[in-house]
Amino acid sequence: MRHISARDNPFYRQLQGLGMGRSPKGTHQVLIEGTHLCQAWFDRFGAPLVAVFDQALLDAQRQPPRWLDLPQDHCISLDSRLVRGLSQVIHGPGIFFVVEPPRPTLPERIDQACIWLDRIQDPGNLGTLLRTAAAAGIRQAYLSAGCATAWSPKVLRSGQGAHFALEIHEHIDLYTLTPRLAIALAVTTLDDASELFSTDLRAPCAWVFGNEGQGVDERLQALAAVRVWIPQAEAVESLNVAAAAAICLFEQRRQQNVSLAPQSPNP
Repeated sequence: MRHISARDNPFYRQLQGLGMGRSPKGTHQVLIEGTHLCQAWFDRFGAPLVAVFDQALLDAQRQPPRWLDLPQDHCISLDSRLVRGLSQVIHGPGIFFVVEPPRPTLPERIDQACIWLDRIQDPGNLGTLLRTAAAAGIRQAYLSAGCATAWSPKVLRSGQGAHFALEIHEHIDLYTLTPRLAIALAVTTLDDASELFSTDLRAPCAWVFGNEGQGVDERLQALAAVRVWIPQAEAVESLNVAAAAAICLFEQRRQQNVSLAPQSPNP
């Protein structure tokens, strides 16, 4: 296994760039950190381009993690001081993957439940939205231009593996995507809307959640067939977009589960 101990090593500098969201020219590479995310990638997509380990981890275990079976020429070890300069967290586990995320093809017809994210700029919000959607059983996410980069380190950390359960489409013009919809577009709004918990949400829909400050694009709001508002206590600011999405998605999931539950016979 190749070992790197110098900060000015060209590959280490490349790793630092990946850690800041900068791919080498002509590539779409990203850096994944941590045992959980690396194992999720390995289980879903197989071997990374390169696996990077803290030498101290290898010294303690005498070998890479058991679940990771890679040729030695796919692996690199780093001095611990270099790992500390690369890690996004304090006392990280000392394992990284260099990978090239999938780029799924846009479907001609959108007929599965999905989320549309309109200019979600905060990486923490974006990762939480992806994680919430995956937990609610959604498998497709469409991200507009102006969203944080889905595969950036902060979004990956916030998503906690949701990326590997979702088909993520980035840099999408959501408005021009609407003709492909075979399901209703749903939005949270105070205009011409019904209360969330009294709205029939059993049918799949495309939920659109908007920018933290400006909300959903007015053109998309105008096309929404499902329009709901979330009741909350007075004199409180509106909900964070990720919190609002969690309420909507899991209310829909609750209704769908109830409709599928076997009915008890009348006495």
